This record gives sequence, structure tokens and C-alpha cells, in this order.
Amino acid sequence: MSDEVSQPAHYKLDDIECIDVMLFVFGRTAVRWYCVLNAFKYIWRHTRKGKEDQDLSKAIWYLRFAVKDDPRRDDGRQGKD
Repeated sequence: MSDEVSQPAHYKLDDIECIDVMLFVFGRTAVRWYCVLNAFKYIWRHTRKGKEDQDLSKAIWYLRFAVKDDPRRDDGRQGKD
């Protein structure tokens, strides 16, 4: 996946990604639901912005993350719980 899908620069502060901070602050269950709902959002509006493939790829990214298949890692492991 491209960087705009898997690791957009605007989701990172220094070397920390927002979703990793969310895991730390809110825990696995809350972030899982966030990912499922975010995937729904991307699927819902994928035909409205002119970036259909990118939005569907983002939905896939969030669904993978929701099932502990971290798209940022080559081995597919989630990392920290």
C-alpha cells in the first residue's frame, strides 16, 4: 500500500503515530471499534471524493488493523496490545 494509505505523514508526530498513542490511551477494544467504524466511513464515501481506490484501501487498512494484522509491519503482527 502507498504511504498515503499505510502511513500518511500527517498521522505522525515525531516518530509516534496517532494510532499507537490511541492504543496506549484507550486500549485495544476501543481502537478496534474505532478502526471498524473508520473503515465503514471510508467505504460509505469512497465514490464521493474521486479517490475510490485510495478510500477502499484505507478501509482495508483499518479492517486489517482491527484484526491485529498491522499493515505497517512486514510480518503482519500488531505489536503492542
